[in-house]
Amino acid sequence: MKKDGESNTSLSSNFIHNIIDKDIEEGVYNGRVHTRFPPEPNGYLHIGHAKAICIDFGTAEKYNGLCNLRFDDTNPTKEDVEYVESIKEDVRWLGFDWGDRLYYASDYFDKFYEYAVKLIKKGKAYVCDLSPEEIRQYRGTLTQPGKESPYRNRSVEENLDLFERMKNGEFEEGSRVLRAKIDMASPNLNMRDPVLYRIQYATHHRTGDKWCIYPMYDYAHPLEDAIEGITHSLCTLEFEDHRPLYDWVLRECEIENPPKQIEFARLNLTGTVMSKRKLKQLVEEGYVDGWDDPRMPTISGLRRRGYTPEAIKDFIERVGVSKSNSVVDMSMLEHCIREDLKLKVPRVMGVLRPLKVVITNYPEGQVEWLEAEVNQENSEMGTKKIPFSRIVYIEQDDFMENPPKKYKRLSPGVEVRLKNAYFIKCEEVIKDEKTGEIIELHCTYDPKTKSGTGFNERKPKGTIHWVSAEHAVKAEVRLYDRLLLDVDEDDEKSDWKDKLNPNSLEILTDCYLEPFVAKGKPGDKYQFLRHGYFSIDPINTTENKLVFNRIVALRDSWKKISSKK
Repeated sequence: MKKDGESNTSLSSNFIHNIIDKDIEEGVYNGRVHTRFPPEPNGYLHIGHAKAICIDFGTAEKYNGLCNLRFDDTNPTKEDVEYVESIKEDVRWLGFDWGDRLYYASDYFDKFYEYAVKLIKKGKAYVCDLSPEEIRQYRGTLTQPGKESPYRNRSVEENLDLFERMKNGEFEEGSRVLRAKIDMASPNLNMRDPVLYRIQYATHHRTGDKWCIYPMYDYAHPLEDAIEGITHSLCTLEFEDHRPLYDWVLRECEIENPPKQIEFARLNLTGTVMSKRKLKQLVEEGYVDGWDDPRMPTISGLRRRGYTPEAIKDFIERVGVSKSNSVVDMSMLEHCIREDLKLKVPRVMGVLRPLKVVITNYPEGQVEWLEAEVNQENSEMGTKKIPFSRIVYIEQDDFMENPPKKYKRLSPGVEVRLKNAYFIKCEEVIKDEKTGEIIELHCTYDPKTKSGTGFNERKPKGTIHWVSAEHAVKAEVRLYDRLLLDVDEDDEKSDWKDKLNPNSLEILTDCYLEPFVAKGKPGDKYQFLRHGYFSIDPINTTENKLVFNRIVALRDSWKKISSKK
């Protein structure tokens, strides 16, 4: 279940495991535990799917069982090989491996057809000529029973003939369907003669044009589980009302020792959408740069942004497994990535909005290489050398010409420490003659205040970060924030796209970083002092251009920011 060298997934005991424990104790399935992760290849996986992946594969690992990866490719009009490959990559990246247990619903199309014929022969299915709209009208409502189709009592022989002719392509798309014969008065709408097969003239990405009838998900899924020997079919809570149909299909198809469907609450996050349909809209309508845009909650988007599998699995473990739907604050996920990275990654100084500082009494052409820890909280990461010279860059926000009383950074006549270096004092402010914008500071330094020398005669106003202008590595930095302003994604009364955060991406093209990052590779991560955690973008970084994505800020400032919108 896991790759070589990896430890088992941490998955706390939960109500699903309690059910499995009881099954094992009672000898159900002869003590076997066999799960499956069954994505539809009609889009990229998001973090909600990551929860399902961890539950499906993690449960199998806990009980030394098996977990299949199965693609539910029953709708050829929405599926693509691109999605299949992306799903495989996402599952592997999270640390799971399905071995030789890769399956497709399309592997079983012949068996699905045989089972459908069996249902017809038992009088449990019939061919219906009602249009899709008429089927909806006949279905009834939550308070009113449905009406039986006028084609419901066709003979077995007529149904067998029509169903075979459907398979042979003799009828127009949408003109006929195969329906289960259950109960049009059932309080569960899913049991009111649901459609099992529809006619669809579409080329399937695996079976080509062999079939022009395709099974519905609710019919195919329980049979897929049964064919593969699945014991516990774990799915999200919206399928709870579909469970009676799941059990009906298995019972009427006379499946021995049928699998058991168990539902758990799906994962919902604030500040984003978790609907595949809505995510697809964002991509197709150009609101984001693709499925792997770092603002997207897709696994590929989180990976590109710099999230780690460990952080995501920690987050899912903290969220837990329950039967009650709830919304989890994005700040919990952000906390998990901070916790994962804080002792792992180097800490560097990066100036994102530079202001030039000339240290007028520092010798021209002189360079000092100052020593600093790579990570102040993890001494095992060793030390590094930082160049110091006459001209440095500081953050624009670290200087104020007319500061308030409690301002702790650089201002005229005030002394601050350059981290790991010297005290400097601002002596002169240079402004653009036309705009009045501050473009340069002239400062002096005190050579007796070098960090690490024990000098403590006086205390500076504060400590700020900097980079040597001559040695700095120029980079583009992308500051990502929440995709949506505060919004309930299930609120259909207004256009959810109106609540897209206009400040979800800010691109800074004139940033300077200490030379420690020069050898970084795509995907490498760093903490930029005071700014947050950043990762080298694997798509837009080139040999001549370094691009960083902000993974997360150092602290959660979202509530403060969003309250001002």
